[in-house]
Amino acid sequence: MRLKNLFVAGFLVWLPLTITVWVLWQLLSVFDGIFRALIAAAGALAPPLAPALQRLGDIPGVGVVLVLGAIVLTGLLVANIVGQWWLARWDGLMARIPIVKSIYSSVKQVSDTLFSTNGNAFRRAVMVPYPHPGSRTIAFVTGTPGGEVAAHLDGAYISVYVPTTPNPTSGFFLMLPKADVIELDMSVDEALKYVISMGVVAPRAEH
Repeated sequence: MRLKNLFVAGFLVWLPLTITVWVLWQLLSVFDGIFRALIAAAGALAPPLAPALQRLGDIPGVGVVLVLGAIVLTGLLVANIVGQWWLARWDGLMARIPIVKSIYSSVKQVSDTLFSTNGNAFRRAVMVPYPHPGSRTIAFVTGTPGGEVAAHLDGAYISVYVPTTPNPTSGFFLMLPKADVIELDMSVDEALKYVISMGVVAPRAEH
């Protein structure tokens, strides 16, 4: 019995560390993949530089540093009027390419909504009836229905994202009557912990 308790105690120490390392490793792999793709494209455009670029790509972690640096530099460039003008030209170019325009515009609209500093998407945690009226689950408000969809809805509705457990990156998009949505005082971080832990890590109730 003591051996079992020791195993459980050690497992609880290593499990969050292992998952954290795995997530960071996956992120590292994504950035390295982007960097290697850019190196391959640069090598194809400038064959004399291909060997040097290949050696650069073989250095572990360089891809992450350069990609993150490129992202920060891009943010610096578009944070002024000239950068905004070039960004508008780029968006216009993407909007004229068949197939690409559908994917690019959709992803841009979603990212602009989610990461906007003045947006309301994923800023509020709520409780909704799902998957049937007799049950409840945690969801995150993404906005309100609009366009043709709103015209077919009677009354006030709210758009929510219901994450799956324990992987909140997949889930379901629902439009529910506002009267069926219960506002929660817990933060988005607390709600995510509650979902990921399958209800084990419950947020403290506010008194």
